[in-house]
Amino acid sequence: MKNNDSMQTAVFGSGCFWCAEAIFSQLEGVKSVMPGYAGGHTPNPTYQQVCSDTTGHAEVVKIEFDPAVITYADLLEIFWQTHDPTTPNRQGNDIGSQYRSIVLYSNEEQKQAAQHLLEELGKEKKFSAPIVTEIVPLEEFYPAEDYHKDYYLRNKMQPYCQFVISPKLAKFRKKYQEKLA
Repeated sequence: MKNNDSMQTAVFGSGCFWCAEAIFSQLEGVKSVMPGYAGGHTPNPTYQQVCSDTTGHAEVVKIEFDPAVITYADLLEIFWQTHDPTTPNRQGNDIGSQYRSIVLYSNEEQKQAAQHLLEELGKEKKFSAPIVTEIVPLEEFYPAEDYHKDYYLRNKMQPYCQFVISPKLAKFRKKYQEKLA
């Protein structure tokens, strides 16, 4: 792998960060995936504070990737195809603003790429309802507590992992086989 100078980051919120971490960590070219919080107004929030729906933060993942192996546009496509970007403040049974669909960009290129793909998805009518994904600048990323890291890998037998994450991962692996590590 190339040195860290070539690495870039992407920050997405697509519902539960346990699901997003499990998905993005499977990709070739992804060096790390860190669950955390972003998009809100409370400094250094805890999981309990974020779940109280008072901090403004979303559950997100910060993805460190090698753009020579996987592009930001590839990550965006996977982001939009692995959750329902048409439901405001909700993914399945997970309800609250912390579960909203959100792209937090770090530079103008990421902003333009996200807006372009969003427009294309809208034109192609890829979803049965309008996409409600927020595209906003990343102001601050706060890492989640340690017990959230690698949650799926450490808790595969938990009911949430078996009934929500495992089926989502199986569908993802089938669709994106050529991009798996």
